[in-house]
Amino acid sequence: MTYVIAQPCVDVKDRACVDECPVDCIYEGERSLYINADECVDCGACEPVCPTEAIFYEDDVPEEWSDYTRANIDFFELKGLGSPGGAQQVGAVDYDDPMIAALPPQNQDYLESHGLA
Repeated sequence: MTYVIAQPCVDVKDRACVDECPVDCIYEGERSLYINADECVDCGACEPVCPTEAIFYEDDVPEEWSDYTRANIDFFELKGLGSPGGAQQVGAVDYDDPMIAALPPQNQDYLESHGLA
């Protein structure tokens, strides 16, 4: 089991979770952040600091966002990242899972209310 980053992160990428993660398993794509299931130790440190409430324990992902579990896994497989052993050494990746890449702009209300748009 692992944690999953869902739709509220798309186009926001706050990164508070990245700073909190003790094993550096949260990677940055072009429009979203992704948790590497092979590297996540299920500590839960990322979940409470996410200001958009986008992080869920795998069994608790809301039904409407269930495909984000697959997207978090496929991001590493489709891009050929595998399990690189830490997001800091990889840096931001100019790629997203195809489902996320195809989405229209997301979370504009959040961005505007926080002066980010």
